[in-house]
Amino acid sequence: MTGNETDNKTSQGPKHKRDLTRRKVVAAGAGAVAAVGVGGAVVATASAGETSENGSASPKASSSTSEECYKLTSETTEGPYYIDADKLRQDITEDKEGIPMTLRIKVIDSENCKPIRNAAVDVWHCDALGLYSGYESLSTGGGGGAPTDAPSGTPTGEPPSGAPTDGTGGGGGGVHEEPTDDKRYLRGTWKTDKGGFVTFKTIFPGWYRGRCVHIHTKVHVNGEWTDAGYEGGNTCHTGQFFFDEESVLASAEVEPYSTSTTERTTLDEDTIYDGSGTQGGLLKLKYKKSDIAKGVTGTITVGVDPEATNTGT
Repeated sequence: MTGNETDNKTSQGPKHKRDLTRRKVVAAGAGAVAAVGVGGAVVATASAGETSENGSASPKASSSTSEECYKLTSETTEGPYYIDADKLRQDITEDKEGIPMTLRIKVIDSENCKPIRNAAVDVWHCDALGLYSGYESLSTGGGGGAPTDAPSGTPTGEPPSGAPTDGTGGGGGGVHEEPTDDKRYLRGTWKTDKGGFVTFKTIFPGWYRGRCVHIHTKVHVNGEWTDAGYEGGNTCHTGQFFFDEESVLASAEVEPYSTSTTERTTLDEDTIYDGSGTQGGLLKLKYKKSDIAKGVTGTITVGVDPEATNTGT
C-alpha cells in the first residue's frame, strides 16, 4: 500500500486541475483492450460496442478476441499499508462515497498465456479524499510528513523537482506499517475463476500528495483456499494499476473528489509508474465521457511467473 508522500511538484492553477498529460499510450493499435508486461502480457482486440479508454465509442469490431503473449507485468513496491488477506470479498466499497468502479483483472502465466485458476488476488487503495483504511491517522489525504511508496534508497524513476529522492518522505517510507485502526474499506481478496478472471466492485480512487491515482494489487498462487482464507503458496506478483490523466481530470469534477484541496501528482510526474503504458499497469477504462459519475469499468491482464516470488518489500 502506498502512504501519502511529500509533493513539491508543479502547482499551476487549481491544485487538482493539472494539464492533461501528453503521453498517449497505444497498445496493439487503436482498438486495443489491455496488455501488461515489462518483459508478458496479453493484447486483445476490442469487441463490438466497446468504448475507448476515455469513454468515447470505438469502431464496431468482431466479438472475437485474439491474444499474443508478451512479457511479465511490472513489479512495484508494496508500500506501507498492505494488510494480508483481511477481507475475502469482491465488493470492497463498504459505505465509501465515490464514482462506482468495476475492476476486472485477468491473471495469466506469462510463459504460455494460459489463465491461472484459483489464484488469490488482493486489491487495496485510498478513498476519494486520499485516506487508507487501517491507517487513517497516517494517510492524511495529502498532509505533510506522510509515507511514500518508494523504499528508502531505491529511486523508481526521475523524481519531480523538490521531491525527496530517497523515498522516505517521513513516516517510514515504503517500510510496512502496522495498522492503526480497525477499518477495512476499499480492501479485498478474491480468487480467479477458470478463465483467470476476478472482479471487484469498488470506487474510483482519489489522490494524495506525491502520488498519481492508483490501486495496489498482489497475486498469490500455489496455495490452498480454506475456511480461514488462502494459505501457503507464494506471492508471484506485487504491482499497481494506474489511471490515465483524462479520466482523473473528469473525476475531479465530481463530488467528493472536487472538494479535495490536495495538490495532485500527474501520471507523468509519478515516481512509481514506469511509463510503459499497459505494460506497467495502466488500466483500460470505459465510462460515459460526458458523465463519469455514472461509473467506470477498468480492465487489465496481468502476466505472472507462477514460480517466482515478488513481495514488493
